[in-house]
Amino acid sequence: MKHYGLIGKSLKHSFSKDYFTDKFKKEGLNANYSLCELDSISNLDTIFANNWQGLNVTIPYKEQIIPYLNEVDELATNIGAVNTIKFSQKKGKIELKGYNTDVIGFEQTLRPLLKSHHTQALVLGTGGASKAVTYVLNKLNISYSFVSRKAGINKLAYDELNDEIITTHTLIINTTPLGMFPDIEGYPDIPYNAIGKRHLLYDLVYNPNKTLFLLKGEQRGAIIKNGLDMLVTQAEESYKIWNY
Repeated sequence: MKHYGLIGKSLKHSFSKDYFTDKFKKEGLNANYSLCELDSISNLDTIFANNWQGLNVTIPYKEQIIPYLNEVDELATNIGAVNTIKFSQKKGKIELKGYNTDVIGFEQTLRPLLKSHHTQALVLGTGGASKAVTYVLNKLNISYSFVSRKAGINKLAYDELNDEIITTHTLIINTTPLGMFPDIEGYPDIPYNAIGKRHLLYDLVYNPNKTLFLLKGEQRGAIIKNGLDMLVTQAEESYKIWNY
């Protein structure tokens, strides 16, 4: 039997286990998928000691995982974040190679929604997921600013946001876990009153189907998109990396 899994800090409501268990069954693959919660990246050796064929990586370890790998492919290196690991035997030793499939998932699900006026974006959050998002925005020639709790270079603080900034940045992408089940009352603190029909709000959170971030945008006439299709697309790409 082949063994796959997901590394993260809190995985109780993860999509991945059910998705891959069903995928393996459909493909006739004798494999299982485990959830591996880690309080700290320093405990990673206890996970790597097991016999894996592949792992996924989620919040907050997409960047922290890199020094523990033998190799990182060019795309993941450029992004600076890994969400997929393939285990291989080389000269009698286990070799771990990191990949990033978030980029493919985000790009393929964002492109069909873009209009000509979506030329400026706000990226809420600065973690590993935001790196895949900004890689795609750069590829599509969409300028962006990060939004975080503290201001910095190309980074606005939430309390700096005003109606003018929201009006001119018609693409707003939430890469934070705010609003994710079970903490569904959370949402990014932005001036929602300035959102209108020209806006596209994309939330990488997929559970619930409509976070408060998306609901507030929808109420103002914005186009909204949650992270489920992105997650499915990147999961399929992970499967290809592991098995082809």
